[in-house]
Amino acid sequence: MKIAVGMSGGVDSSVAALILKQQGHDVIGITMSIWDGSFAYTHSGKNACYGPDEKDDIEAARQICSQLDIPFYVIDCSGEYKNTVIEYFRNEYLNARTPNPCIVCNQKIKFGNLLTTAKAAGLDFDKFATGHYAKIEHHEETDRFLLKRGIDIHKDQSYFIYKLSQQQLAGTLLPLGDMTKSEVRELARSAGLTVSDKEESQDFYSGDYRELLNVTNTDGEIVDMSGRIIGRHNGIWNYTPGQRRGLGIAASEPLYVVRLESSSNRVVAGTKRDICGSSFFVKDINWIALHKVSKSFKASVKTRSTQTGDDAVIELINSFYVKVTLTNSSKSISPGQSAVFYDGDTVIGGGIIEQENRI
Repeated sequence: MKIAVGMSGGVDSSVAALILKQQGHDVIGITMSIWDGSFAYTHSGKNACYGPDEKDDIEAARQICSQLDIPFYVIDCSGEYKNTVIEYFRNEYLNARTPNPCIVCNQKIKFGNLLTTAKAAGLDFDKFATGHYAKIEHHEETDRFLLKRGIDIHKDQSYFIYKLSQQQLAGTLLPLGDMTKSEVRELARSAGLTVSDKEESQDFYSGDYRELLNVTNTDGEIVDMSGRIIGRHNGIWNYTPGQRRGLGIAASEPLYVVRLESSSNRVVAGTKRDICGSSFFVKDINWIALHKVSKSFKASVKTRSTQTGDDAVIELINSFYVKVTLTNSSKSISPGQSAVFYDGDTVIGGGIIEQENRI
């Protein structure tokens, strides 16, 4: 089989390519170039996906492909990335929501525009593979492709690719789903790969994310839960729900950002009790395990990628909108982030968090 591997210049994608070649497949490496240099940039020292340091990652990917003796291609996705991911990121922040650009990038760029652009350039391949820690299985009875957690619970990345369509899942291979991170690094070392101990990318942007927003300071009020003014801010995009540090307000107990109000340009602050809730709404659902859902059900829900999941009841409002009620816990909920529903290790589906019912 001819397989294109999305090469990031890191150890995970490198080992994915190594495994597939060892299995006898005809492997090529493709890397997407997404940085176009159009933003003012102040380096923060972070190792991230987006920024001028991508040239180093591209060179690392090139060296790995040379070491593995497989062809290597760089695919320019910078225009689509800026129009899709960066615009989404900017719009969410300016509308007082918390974006997750990695999820949008996976759905629309890495598993979307990268592949269509590569094929339009004349590259031929049957499947696309990445170094994500997750698994894809075909369920014969429902004839659906299922997305499942990777066995390494500390590295599982199913949360980040829950937006993939059935067509995208059908065309994807995830060779690392049954491996732990330590096993991946050991395999890289034994094969002599130069990236075996390379640091992982932990962030979306390696500069100050406010550089991407193209905004000027806008003075506004910080208020408590009763509406009393307790401070000032210079832009709601400097805050996210649940944030504790940076408010600069003296109080008898720690204050957190409860919510952001874009219409009034206000930051609402409260105590730990005020930021937690047990119910919220989720829109734009992508159902994976089922073609459609006709009734309410129980599931484990993750509202952050690092969570193990909380028991919940999912109440169906319509095919693409649900109410989630946590049964044994409460969480700080950030509108704009994703909630992903699991049945054991299987992703049922997921969507975008709303704090209030928008129907």
